[in-house]
Amino acid sequence: MKNSYRYPDGSEYNGEWNDQGQREGYGVMKFPDGSQYYGAFNKGLCDGNGIMVFADHSRYEGEFRNGKFNGFGVFVRSDGMKFEGQFQDGKIQGLGLVTFSDLTHGLPRNEGQFENNKLVRRQKCHGEVQRARQASQRAQEN
Repeated sequence: MKNSYRYPDGSEYNGEWNDQGQREGYGVMKFPDGSQYYGAFNKGLCDGNGIMVFADHSRYEGEFRNGKFNGFGVFVRSDGMKFEGQFQDGKIQGLGLVTFSDLTHGLPRNEGQFENNKLVRRQKCHGEVQRARQASQRAQEN
């Protein structure tokens, strides 16, 4: 079933629902601060492929689980800095690559293992960057 609902806090959802009245399937969620999510929902939460655009125009495209960035994806800050790689529980966690707004990667190159949003070990991770770009592409195809 597809329907729209406005929540008391001003958020608005337009999309599919399950029989229990939870957001389920594809939908668009608009938040009072201007942020928006486009993508898959499961049991009321962002779950699957999706795109989150924040009020400051930062953007995440990729995989979500239980309402958070989780899996592979691409995050672009409003200043143009980009991270392509792995995320866990809403944080940069795993292998990935940072690209600065001038399209450089820093010296030495900011590529490797990240923990809690910080680079902890430099290493090549071309495969993970490719998977992040693929996850971003799948999110855009929704």
